[in-house]
Amino acid sequence: MEIDGHTALVGLIAHPAGHSQSPAMHNLAFEADHINARFLAFDVEPARLNTAIDTIRAFKMLGASISMPFKQAVIPLLDELDPAAKMIGAVNTVVNHDGHLTGYTTDGIGFVNALKDEGVALKGQTMTLAGVGGAGTPIAIQAALAGLKTLNIFNINDAAVVNAKRIVTEINEQTDCHATFTLLDHQDQFQDAIAQSDLYVDATGLGMGKLVDQALVTDPTWFHPNMTVFDTVYAPSETKLMRVAKQANVAHILNGQGMLLNQGAAAFKLWTGQAMPVEQVREHLFKED
Repeated sequence: MEIDGHTALVGLIAHPAGHSQSPAMHNLAFEADHINARFLAFDVEPARLNTAIDTIRAFKMLGASISMPFKQAVIPLLDELDPAAKMIGAVNTVVNHDGHLTGYTTDGIGFVNALKDEGVALKGQTMTLAGVGGAGTPIAIQAALAGLKTLNIFNINDAAVVNAKRIVTEINEQTDCHATFTLLDHQDQFQDAIAQSDLYVDATGLGMGKLVDQALVTDPTWFHPNMTVFDTVYAPSETKLMRVAKQANVAHILNGQGMLLNQGAAAFKLWTGQAMPVEQVREHLFKED
């Protein structure tokens, strides 16, 4: 479709932004659905976040995708939060309603739907989650809302610990899921939790970029065949963690591509009111590394 005077704009606001597959995903979807819009990536310096958000209003953009490190920092700059985003304390999607900006989170929905696509249920299951940053937080809360029975959260001793404890409190108070938090220093407890889990989810970012050769679990005996191992990394398509899980003959081994696609589909619907042609986008978006 040609760009003209009526072409609408959606943008990714992140730092850095150049690695993102969101422009390819959404522009494919706009074209397939015959929507006169374009998606661009903007690498925004943290000190300019206020200006970037004001630009959504000034340019009458449909909205924006919000990525690291802005998923929490953007909240005070918005006019309203969706209830799920308020509970999670993070935003990855902004929708512009005539200058009124509403923040949503679709990461958790993307995770749950990616599991559904592979026939993996969460209801009544036990899950161990490593990492409670921008991806881990919505995964934890959405999984609990989806009927998870037990959630074991682990994280290194950094600034995210405060957030981890908040998440545990909210899940225990507002859902039927029983959640606990433990520092990753306690490797014996980490190993025991994985052994008793139906799902292990790594949301730490290990396995990508400069950390491509790293994983929290390097011993395949930590896993058992009747479980799911989910790595939120989507590039490369096979991480070190996934290779370790293969050695253990794990039943379901998933990367972050399905989560990326499904969270994008949810955001696309919020901006346009139309369903993303998911299978068509999947076919063109993900290629062998």
